[in-house]
Amino acid sequence: MSLRDLHVTLGWVVVVANGLVGGWALAAHWLTGLRSRVLWIATAAAEITIAVQVIIGVVDMQRNDLEVDGVHLFYGFIALFTVGIIYSYRQQLDTWRYLLYGFGGLFLMGLALRAMFIPAS
Repeated sequence: MSLRDLHVTLGWVVVVANGLVGGWALAAHWLTGLRSRVLWIATAAAEITIAVQVIIGVVDMQRNDLEVDGVHLFYGFIALFTVGIIYSYRQQLDTWRYLLYGFGGLFLMGLALRAMFIPAS
């Protein structure tokens, strides 16, 4: 599997994973039975896939001397920064943490979808 194929496949993993944990966190805001340590582990895993996705994209771009649309890069790096912003607000918004991570996960899913439909080369 080439780096480009891996980048495309992992893009879908980012979309699905962040969509699922975002929906789970939103539901957990109202349904306390859905609150568990597993939610946070899954959320961390979903957010880590974004960093891995950005790294693979940059390595692919450098190794294969690809010209990538600047907007595609913009969405990738904005997603990465968004993870940091969400994480930094987790203590300040303690009562709203599930909503923060819920809407944050859905926002990350949307950024990933938007980046996927901008041609990479």
